[in-house]
Amino acid sequence: MLELTQRLMRAAEGGEPVVLASVLELGPLKLEPGSRMLTERSGARMGSLGDAHLDQLVSAYAAEAFARHAAETLYLGPNGLTTRTVPGATSVYLEVVESKPVFLVVGAGHIGRALAKLADFLDFHVAVLDDREDFANAEHLPGADEIICDDYEAAIDRFTIDANTTIVMVTRGHKQDELALRHCIGRGAGYVGMIGSKRRTAAVLQHLADEGFAAEELIKVRTPIGLDIGAETPEEIAISIMAEVILHRRGGGGGPMYRRRASGTPGS
Repeated sequence: MLELTQRLMRAAEGGEPVVLASVLELGPLKLEPGSRMLTERSGARMGSLGDAHLDQLVSAYAAEAFARHAAETLYLGPNGLTTRTVPGATSVYLEVVESKPVFLVVGAGHIGRALAKLADFLDFHVAVLDDREDFANAEHLPGADEIICDDYEAAIDRFTIDANTTIVMVTRGHKQDELALRHCIGRGAGYVGMIGSKRRTAAVLQHLADEGFAAEELIKVRTPIGLDIGAETPEEIAISIMAEVILHRRGGGGGPMYRRRASGTPGS
């Protein structure tokens, strides 16, 4: 147990993430309440939930949980594991243990400022980069954990980027967005997005393609950015962007939750 706890601490402090599974409801299996198992990206396991078949199912499920930064309850149904509630079934709580996610906002204008507030509210480590002292300061960005006033290219080159990093480019112009994007592509960020119209952002991506940037990396750039919710104000635009970030991070579908029966009565 000590080794398992130490591994969890390393993951939470910035080491390689790990999936932790814990028994919630015993169901028909003879398990020990609170039994835990860790699964590495490699598939290696530490500990056990108390049943070899359940261990194997959870370990296999963990492989795709890393990409979604999952935290969810799983039920052992007749067809394997499911997130749908199965009364009386064995249930397991599964979560990816990792360091606090990082949200890098490139550009501290109205939208960047609104994004920083939302990202702080959602418990990201918020870093904001702008090359203007009047914008990159604590008074303008009270919720930011990190404020960087520097040249975009140099600052992004120094910034640590990994799969737990979200980068959103909302600078004052397409020239600055393109400069910043050049230094984000191919760095392994979990999400890279750039604001702008379809025409403008397509031109930026074409410039980079013409310069030899790999097509498989350019296609990962989400642009135009955000979900289509009819946003107009900087705050609404920030919400649409953040909604897309969450959707991408958690693997959501993006459709409305509300449904109406054919009879016209409300319900699901």
